[in-house]
Amino acid sequence: MPVSDLKDLVPAKRGPMTGFVSHFTNRVDAKGRVSIPAPFRAALAKDGFEGLYCFPSPFQEAVDAGGNGLTSEIQKRLDAFSTLSLEYDALSTALYGASETLKIDRDGRIVLSEMIRNHTGIDGEVTFVGQGFKFQIWEPVRFAKHRDEAMKRALAVLSSGGAPGTTAGGAL
Repeated sequence: MPVSDLKDLVPAKRGPMTGFVSHFTNRVDAKGRVSIPAPFRAALAKDGFEGLYCFPSPFQEAVDAGGNGLTSEIQKRLDAFSTLSLEYDALSTALYGASETLKIDRDGRIVLSEMIRNHTGIDGEVTFVGQGFKFQIWEPVRFAKHRDEAMKRALAVLSSGGAPGTTAGGAL
């Protein structure tokens, strides 16, 4: 194999870990507010997005949230379709039309909207789950069940040598 072909075997270098990692559970106050975890607030500030972009996950009883990284990924997916296609209409309605941009107050809190509460079943506590370029907002018991299933699926994918960069089911 020529040396010039070896570059295809070496993974692309990635910079330092940025974005949303780990998970945190916070209490909802009497006014329906919850603090976004400090590391997530820092990632949003670095991203430069004003507020918090949210939409109901099409795959889970969770809400996908983030900033410019998330909206860029959505637009990248939409750009694959003609703007007059049924696919574009469905995706843009689900990912933009059903979205909300929440205001983050000076104390790093958001008010959980009716959409978020209805879609997730959140009442007294919220679990924030980092997923790199985005995070999810979950009701803690539902997240625990999802995490168990996700770990089983991840093990199956890793055990089968699943190709990097592929998404089963097209998850965002």
